[in-house]
Amino acid sequence: MRKLDSSLLDEALTLLAELTRDQPPQHFIVCGGSSLLALGLVRRATTRDVDVLARVEAETLVTAKPLQDWLIKAVNEVQADLGLLDKWFNTGPSDDSFFRFGFPEGMADRLVTRDYGPSLRISYISRYDQVFFKLYATADSDQGRHYKDLQDLNPTAEELLAAASWTRSQDPSEGFLCVLSNVLKSLGHESLIKQL
Repeated sequence: MRKLDSSLLDEALTLLAELTRDQPPQHFIVCGGSSLLALGLVRRATTRDVDVLARVEAETLVTAKPLQDWLIKAVNEVQADLGLLDKWFNTGPSDDSFFRFGFPEGMADRLVTRDYGPSLRISYISRYDQVFFKLYATADSDQGRHYKDLQDLNPTAEELLAAASWTRSQDPSEGFLCVLSNVLKSLGHESLIKQL
């Protein structure tokens, strides 16, 4: 099974667009490793999947869950044709909490949009918003690839403070604050903790 590099990512999404050309047009918001690769923001060369954060419907962000049956069928065809990993195109990040508590302010205005055909539009979240999501993912799960991506993004103190404040709106628990504080310390920004 193959991981996605930037070239294979383009090939997979172009093929997906071709297979769904007779279906209603779809517009997805994508975050994570595929977004980082598409925009050339990190050193790592591959990612496992395309993380769909939301779908755009009438200029509004809505949950991408569940994907339509015809789209799942096309996703599976692309997987088989190109030898991709299972769930290479998934809605894992399309969490209800983001729709309840909010995305980073102004995220929709910073999207970088690419058309892969008349039926498939992908908007990648910007570098600024990646800082928010990568900080949240690092504090929420692990200090592996998310942490390395965050280091590659080289956020400023101002960006980290904004991102940390947003992550606290997603998870205000004391446990999360403790882990978040440790992440900020490891990034050399211990002074920000007092401002949270």
